Amino acid sequence: MSTEEPIKEELANEELQTDAVKENKEEAAEKTVVEPSAEEILQAEKDKYLRLFAEFENYKKRTSRERIELFRTAGQDIMVSLLPILDDFDRGLAEIKKVKDKELLKGMQLINDKLATTLQQKGLEPLNAKAGDAFDADLHEAITQIPAPSEKMKGKIIDVIERGYKLGEKVIRYPKVVIGN
Repeated sequence: MSTEEPIKEELANEELQTDAVKENKEEAAEKTVVEPSAEEILQAEKDKYLRLFAEFENYKKRTSRERIELFRTAGQDIMVSLLPILDDFDRGLAEIKKVKDKELLKGMQLINDKLATTLQQKGLEPLNAKAGDAFDADLHEAITQIPAPSEKMKGKIIDVIERGYKLGEKVIRYPKVVIGN
């Protein structure tokens, strides 16, 4: 055996020991990093609390808006079912005006006005569309197109077949119109 071998073994043992010491120091450093302080734990819990509180506030606001919208449009089904009755009144009034029976016209007009007023108090509003208005696909429903009587009437409403209505801010029936092309 040469004299160099025990020296090599001793150096190898020292290197292993220093590596082990380094690993122990790194593990100790990791352990201290992993364990947060009381202030950090408190800050993390405060952050969780604030996030949860903000989520709850958003939930309350959203459900409140939904409830208001539900109340606002709760009568939508009944309103939609009454629209044909309003249309029938309009057609009936137009025919009675042709006969020129003043008393019958007055009675029908009173009933029509009372029904319209009651429905307006509940949020129903007629959409105004009349002959000569520009056609807007977002606001009107085109039933058909006919040749325009004049160049000015191209792309405009020629006739309104059925009135449109909105309930609150929501359109529940678009006006049905005939447009010129």
